[in-house]
Amino acid sequence: MGRYWRLFGTAVSFTAFGVGGVLLWLLVFPCLNIFVWQPKRRIRWSREVIRISFRGFIGLMSGLGVLRYRIEGAERLQRGGLLILANHPSLIDTVFLMAFVERADCIVKAGLWKNVFTRGPVRSAGYINNENGSDLLDACILTLEAGNNLIVFPEGTRTPVSGDIELKRGAANIAVRGERDVTPVVIHCEPKTLSKGEPWWKIPERQVQFSIEIREDISIQNFTAGGDTDVIAARQLTKFLQQYFIRETAHHA
Repeated sequence: MGRYWRLFGTAVSFTAFGVGGVLLWLLVFPCLNIFVWQPKRRIRWSREVIRISFRGFIGLMSGLGVLRYRIEGAERLQRGGLLILANHPSLIDTVFLMAFVERADCIVKAGLWKNVFTRGPVRSAGYINNENGSDLLDACILTLEAGNNLIVFPEGTRTPVSGDIELKRGAANIAVRGERDVTPVVIHCEPKTLSKGEPWWKIPERQVQFSIEIREDISIQNFTAGGDTDVIAARQLTKFLQQYFIRETAHHA
């Protein structure tokens, strides 16, 4: 499809995303608060509403010809208590994963708790606020123990346009302290779009193709069985994951 049509489709998609967020906040989640009294059940239903909404958003972008996508290894997501770690080349990586992961939980930036378009959904769904400080790690481990699937981007932000991947140690700390295997997800976006610092209207010359690959689990025992301290184990796991994502994204390129 032509570039101007894809620009139009992108504008329609993001408008729908914003309007949808407000409608969920004003109409859907207040109804859940009224009719679903049990907090755990209300959170579970809220997350399912968000998952279905995100599936619709991805379907809208695909239907308008803004993007195409393929998912490989989706059957590996049909489990509970997964620690899902992914690279982060594009703004909508989170939307993709939360659209296809059931019982998804995630760490949300504090700004989204205040944004008029997103605060309703993130509060109703009980996502983890990254301002929790010292309680953040415990909250992540608790949600995994409850059988939820925690989605984390170890880079902490989108990959810069240069493509240089540099991981923070927080995700590895969750894996080590929580004694959780890692489910790696490799996301490839060609051509690049919605990268860090790039406005939504700066679309590429051709249609974007997303490839999302859910890989085999990485055993945490490989990093903790040697008797090293949690700090050393987390450092080693971070180094391994950084090399892993650099290698796999380079392979795609």
